[in-house]
Amino acid sequence: MRLGWTANKNSVTYRAVKTIRVDGKNKTLLVKTFGSDKYIRETYGVDDAKAWAKEQVRQMTEAEQQEAATFSISLCASTDLALNEQRRFNGGYLFLQDIYYELGLHRICRAIAARHQFKYDLNDILSRLIYTRILYPASKKSSFEDAQRFIERPSFELHDIYRALSVIAEESEYIQSRLFKNSTEITSRKTEVIYYDCTNFYFEIEKAEEDKQYGVSKENRPLPIVEMGLFMDREGIPIAFGITPGNESEQTSMIPLEKKLIEKFDMSKFVVCTDAGLSSATNRWFNDYDKEDGFRAFITTQSIKKLKKHLKDWALDPTGWRMVGGPGNKTYDIRALDEEADREKLFIKDRWIKEKTAVNADGGKSSVELEQHLIITFSIKYRDYMRAIRSGQVERAEKMVASGYGTGSRKKQNDPKRFIATDHATADGEIADKSVSYIDKKAIEEEEQYDGFYAVCTNLEDDPDTIAEVNKRRWQIEECFRIIKADFKARPVYVKRKERILAHFITCFISLIVYRYLEKKLDNKYTADQIISTLQEMDFIRYEGKGYQPVYTRTELTDALHKAFGFCTSKQIVPTSKMRNICSQTKK
Repeated sequence: MRLGWTANKNSVTYRAVKTIRVDGKNKTLLVKTFGSDKYIRETYGVDDAKAWAKEQVRQMTEAEQQEAATFSISLCASTDLALNEQRRFNGGYLFLQDIYYELGLHRICRAIAARHQFKYDLNDILSRLIYTRILYPASKKSSFEDAQRFIERPSFELHDIYRALSVIAEESEYIQSRLFKNSTEITSRKTEVIYYDCTNFYFEIEKAEEDKQYGVSKENRPLPIVEMGLFMDREGIPIAFGITPGNESEQTSMIPLEKKLIEKFDMSKFVVCTDAGLSSATNRWFNDYDKEDGFRAFITTQSIKKLKKHLKDWALDPTGWRMVGGPGNKTYDIRALDEEADREKLFIKDRWIKEKTAVNADGGKSSVELEQHLIITFSIKYRDYMRAIRSGQVERAEKMVASGYGTGSRKKQNDPKRFIATDHATADGEIADKSVSYIDKKAIEEEEQYDGFYAVCTNLEDDPDTIAEVNKRRWQIEECFRIIKADFKARPVYVKRKERILAHFITCFISLIVYRYLEKKLDNKYTADQIISTLQEMDFIRYEGKGYQPVYTRTELTDALHKAFGFCTSKQIVPTSKMRNICSQTKK
């Protein structure tokens, strides 16, 4: 490959060309045009355009030679391996590293370092905590050990990690707000509707302390927990999170975090979508806001069971329904629906309601009037799903009764024990010698009347079909929690200090953002199990002085990764200099 150019009286244009043999004749092939002398000097800020173009040709020639390089590797069956020499390295983290740097996390670490007095490389530590949380989730000690697997070795020691955790926790709000702003520079964040939900994480300890308190565990574990509240956008990418003590109500966690979005994330206009557990009157009132400095609204799941009697009767009335996507003026009686033809269809009804309710305003109780849009949907498919779930629960309840199991002291929402009743008296009203348990058919019938129905409340005047569609996306935040818990193994939490606990969840939060962007680059075609296991298996054997030989299986997913990120490691061997260039490329 060589430098070529054409000149006229006004300018010189440079290009990379090479000579090829075609039909026994030499021909000049144009490889790349760099542009005119003036364009190169102005675009790349160089004084000598010709020298710059010549250097580009040299680099392209070197890269071309690397692509075609061949190596002879001699192996001897009688030669021992070098003692304690690492030869196997993971390169799957490079795709995560590309996103990490694209999100500007290295710049965030640089800004934090300028405010603190420490000697370790915070960027090196945080990046390795993110990569290992996604690929090899475990304790901080294990993360340090697993970081040695990567092609680029860490520059820090284990004690540096624990010291860095305190700094990461102290800078939590800055990291979250700056990361959000950086992400908006990459792509438009869809924050016109944001979703909020809570989950909790348990600790393998017996004594409650600080934020680690006994509360209602999502896993039904009798261990101290902390609550995590998470906001995400319409694409399932996290925005911000907060940690609260495990013994506090999750309903009170939303507004403080929402205020941070307003104050530090420059978000003034959005609709908050939550489930019924977070739909307190105070939360609804806070988001009933339309003034010059901003707009907030709410969409929240509404329990039909908790509606006032006249509203419940209207919601369950089989008449007056219309079909989503169907004729706007036609109404249906859901009792007359065709079980097969109408199975996939969604039916809807709505009305506006006004209620006076008490809210916590500025630390005190206040009575306000909330005007809300109540939307009810019905689906045969959802009805059958609820009945199938209950059938299994009733079956388990019957087995409990048969084995002599009583009702127990607690009956949770999905606990089969809620269908078990116990008589402690005889038919004559006297105290029985032995309690008798049986299946409570009335409890089953009471639940059955709500099968297939789903309710949402909002203060928006939008079309009910649109509201219902927005609410359906809440499954993505549940998936976020599943990824954190199941794939990133964020529980149980092994660190104990308050600031280190917060730092642990910051790394999980950032890991989730990095992973979500990875999914997005792959067009959301693959599951978390497929992506993570593929990255874990992308190992290489290093031959000193020669290069890295892939020992993973090339698949459609590895090809998709390479295409999305603009580099390829699926070659018989990747020369050392080429691998060095790839590592540098992922940090630009």
